[in-house]
Amino acid sequence: MKSPNQISISVNDHGVGIPKERIPTLGEPFYTTKEKGTGLGLMTCFKIIESHHGELIIESEEGIGTTIEILLPISFQPFFSTLSS
Repeated sequence: MKSPNQISISVNDHGVGIPKERIPTLGEPFYTTKEKGTGLGLMTCFKIIESHHGELIIESEEGIGTTIEILLPISFQPFFSTLSS
């Protein structure tokens, strides 16, 4: 759930959905269901979000679709002060 100090980005689809038992394994390295997949794409997404002190929340229902919410902290640090560091 989003706090007042976070920004939320939500992506929804109305596809086939993800089975409930698969959701905990999402983002594990080298785990893929694709014939030519490496299993690194979603893991990389998780790592990028985590490195920015954020969170990735995945909710899905088979036959209904999937919602992925990205929560990131709001930084009030001026942009130009980061350039001079």
